[in-house]
Amino acid sequence: MLLAGVATPVRCPPVKARVSSARGLDLLCVGIILAAFALPLRGLMRYQGPPMEEGFMLAFPQRVLAGAVPNKDFLHLYGPGSLWALAGVYKVFGTSLATERLFGLAQHMGIVFGVFAIGRAWGRWLATFCALVALVIIIGPIGLTALAWDGGVALGVCGVAVGLAGRRRTRTGPDRTAHQLLTVAGVLAGLALLFRPDLVLAVGLGFGALAWGLGWKRVKWIVIGAAASLSLYVVHIARAGIGDSVRGMFIEPVFKLRGGRSLPIPPSWGHFDGFLQKAAGVRESAWPLPMLERPHQVFLWFVILPVIAVGVAAIGAWRMKVALELWRSRVLLVAGLFGLGMMPQALQRPDTAHLAWVSCVPVALAPLALTELVRAWRPRWPAPGIAMGAIAVFLVAVIPFQTTRLYVDLVGQSFGHDVFGSPINRDGRNFYYGSAEVAGAAQGVTDALDARAKPGQRLFVGTVDLRRTPYSEAFFYYLFPELTPATRYIEMDPGIANAKDSGLAGEVRSADWLILSNVWSGWDEPNDSRIDGPDAPNEVVHRDFCLVDQERSGADHTLRYQLWRRCRG
Repeated sequence: MLLAGVATPVRCPPVKARVSSARGLDLLCVGIILAAFALPLRGLMRYQGPPMEEGFMLAFPQRVLAGAVPNKDFLHLYGPGSLWALAGVYKVFGTSLATERLFGLAQHMGIVFGVFAIGRAWGRWLATFCALVALVIIIGPIGLTALAWDGGVALGVCGVAVGLAGRRRTRTGPDRTAHQLLTVAGVLAGLALLFRPDLVLAVGLGFGALAWGLGWKRVKWIVIGAAASLSLYVVHIARAGIGDSVRGMFIEPVFKLRGGRSLPIPPSWGHFDGFLQKAAGVRESAWPLPMLERPHQVFLWFVILPVIAVGVAAIGAWRMKVALELWRSRVLLVAGLFGLGMMPQALQRPDTAHLAWVSCVPVALAPLALTELVRAWRPRWPAPGIAMGAIAVFLVAVIPFQTTRLYVDLVGQSFGHDVFGSPINRDGRNFYYGSAEVAGAAQGVTDALDARAKPGQRLFVGTVDLRRTPYSEAFFYYLFPELTPATRYIEMDPGIANAKDSGLAGEVRSADWLILSNVWSGWDEPNDSRIDGPDAPNEVVHRDFCLVDQERSGADHTLRYQLWRRCRG
């Protein structure tokens, strides 16, 4: 500006001040995300757990620490990475529900902060919004259960973020740091596949786009990192054997599991197809806004999700074509293709849990793609605001029941409002069940076995009618760590545990104690879970075992659990 004919220089803030301000804003964004995690945390730590899924993530690593090998000694449908990681954590901190759930929290944080790192190319505030979208979607389906899928996705998303950072460093020429980042990205990609081999499409598409045009001299660092992680499969196969490894990680999950677990595509409009969704629908918490019927939400979620996943990747490809020089174009293509590669998980069983496990990436990235689209078509419009508003409407008005409503419900539980989850305890170990009546019955059968069982004896947990094995109460194995599981089917799946050649009858015969559950006898899904298997396991129960205890609950005294001890053989 001019003053009395003299030019007055415009003073810019010192570099240190600008850097300090930027760091402060970054810390503020991280603080917002951490606060969003903290608000429902108390409620999540005492929330109901899925009896089989969380049960086997407590029991499987416990078996690994005892020397058992996944695929060989017990049914495990994925890679060994998740179990090895949890076994290591349990070795250090002890096997407990709190330890398992905090590990699950770390996996969720990996997904959310990975999305945040990817979104930083669009600015910190849009990145923060994307991270919060991922958080609200992923935190709800089955709480903090430390599933292998969440761990694999976290590793993959973080791998994409690190790989993009490495590729960006290569733009300025050869850089040792760039090579290190690319190597770490490869390691993370390999670990993702060690957790969940079925993420191969997502990893292949995302990292293929990351490596495209980079040149072998740099791509080789990604390959070296991935090979280092994947070499751990050699250790697993050497222990489990080629046959059991192929059966456990390929034949059983791909060919044997689908018939008894698949659900109609598209989901039914007027009712839930999945039994667990019907059971979850028993709990209704307040929601002040108008809401579609819950089955309608699942249907619309299933229809809209692939549109979003394809759209994010397509907009990334389009931006690469018209604006190759913009770094955001590359970021959107790579991350979008990774999210698109996750879609088979939603297609194999389109219930709220599987839809959420996929949506946590492509739906969280959708604001970035919409921002690019609006900026290109209407440069004067507030693109980030429009993009964030569109996704907020989707979460609040279209699919709130398992996203925003559930998040608000969990926050309320953290502050003591309408707490959901009844404890089952034994020797300092606890598990939370959704139904207080069933939890009371489970506590009764736990106490009955606790008073009678001796360390080293064999325990079998199954259904009252072993012709059908739709689900299992695997948490009992966690409550009784001194008893040896009498079956490889700690996780029970229809078409596998009750198959003619499963050997289930022989495993029942080998047990000293049986806990048989009637809780899931009403399981009814439009798939092969309706088909009865052989009656031989039931014959063994009634021939070789004596009934010790029966636990009932409710006004009609519904049978919940039976405890049997071996009295013959």
